[in-house]
Amino acid sequence: MSKILIVGAYGQTARIVTEELLKNSTIELKLFLRNSQRLSQYQDNPRVEVIDGDTLKTAELVQAMKDVDLVYSNVGGVNLADQTASLIKAMDQAKQKRLIFISSLGAYHEVLGKFGEWNESAIADFLPGFRKSAQLIEKSDLDYTMIRPAWMTNKDEVDYETTQKTDAFKGTEVSRKSIADFVIKLINDPKSHIGESVGLDKPNTDGDKPAWI
Repeated sequence: MSKILIVGAYGQTARIVTEELLKNSTIELKLFLRNSQRLSQYQDNPRVEVIDGDTLKTAELVQAMKDVDLVYSNVGGVNLADQTASLIKAMDQAKQKRLIFISSLGAYHEVLGKFGEWNESAIADFLPGFRKSAQLIEKSDLDYTMIRPAWMTNKDEVDYETTQKTDAFKGTEVSRKSIADFVIKLINDPKSHIGESVGLDKPNTDGDKPAWI
């Protein structure tokens, strides 16, 4: 792996991934986001290209995808399905195959019990986008890995377990550092977990809702 594109590069998890890759690898980064000045600290870094762009503008994504080995998407929002459709179209046009995509718990109605009921209500505006995005990605010919994190924390820890889409989701929380750790493992071993939708949670955090709520 020599160069990757991070779409939605201002996201908190994406920023952890960026910092870790710059510290502990020789990988070159393209950072794609709205208002690129938010990542101006990287403008003079020879391993980083910061790109001001709109995920809904497929042509901008196609241009950004030139000469990369992998695409990592950290985008979100109520229009996620539209962004995902643009991302898939751009990858097809740019002849890119490998996609790491941050999704969400609940994308397959896999969160059971009272926590599942609470989660459905808490992120009701966003779940349709995650569910449609999952369908679009699974119907594509991309070599994808979707990641479905539990509710995210900023705890300074790497502690997580994984589940598959056919498993009931475990736990209620996971740290962004843990998600970043899994993303970096995929970047370093891009042939792993292809065609999978992987749930991430911190072990032994089961409950009716995240502990801080």
